[in-house]
Amino acid sequence: MESTDLPQARALPLFATMAEASFGRLMRAARVEVLPAQTGLIREGEPADFLHVVVEGRVELYARWNGRETVLEMVRPRRAFILAAVLKDGVYLKSGRTSQRSRLLLIPAGDVREACSEDGAFARAVLDELAGCYRELVKQQKDLKLRTAVERLANSLLAFDGEQNGGGSIELPCDKRTLASLLGMTPENLSRAFATLKPYGVEVDGARIRLTDMAALERLAKPTPLIDDATL
Repeated sequence: MESTDLPQARALPLFATMAEASFGRLMRAARVEVLPAQTGLIREGEPADFLHVVVEGRVELYARWNGRETVLEMVRPRRAFILAAVLKDGVYLKSGRTSQRSRLLLIPAGDVREACSEDGAFARAVLDELAGCYRELVKQQKDLKLRTAVERLANSLLAFDGEQNGGGSIELPCDKRTLASLLGMTPENLSRAFATLKPYGVEVDGARIRLTDMAALERLAKPTPLIDDATL
């Protein structure tokens, strides 16, 4: 790992509170990789050899079974994956690939477990990361089980708008097939959901979405912090 990469790694929430000596040992065999879109990273069923941290870009976590594939999660910058498998010295339950050009930090799994045993501040940061992942999973389950497909799409569009400065003009962060999978729909159901949202001011032009009646969309979506607030 290049010395120029160390300050950026040190600033990541997972490592920010570690003792300097512990951080130095953890980074001894770590490396940074810059990869193009659609690069395979991990495969479900294989041993968890490395902890991956997204520094820049985005990673798509997915699973396959019986000829079918579903996208489970999009990992954004400053988040680690798949931490639980690394800590349990288990196998990956998901596969992963870059969805855009990405910069990743890879740390040998054994070094992560050793650092957890030796550095209390790092262990607490790991617990915080795992707690955040669990709470995010609970919110995803509530979104899938308590909302209709149209409500899920409406809330996703509102979330995308908030992430993109709230101007009412959205660039979808992934292709529509991936978005459908994330929302628990088929591509055909996603198309029908977009059509249903047209009277609520949702205009679709490829990957560009315009929200022209935010109040109407919010009345339909009924966003709630207990599902939609990423900080809770």
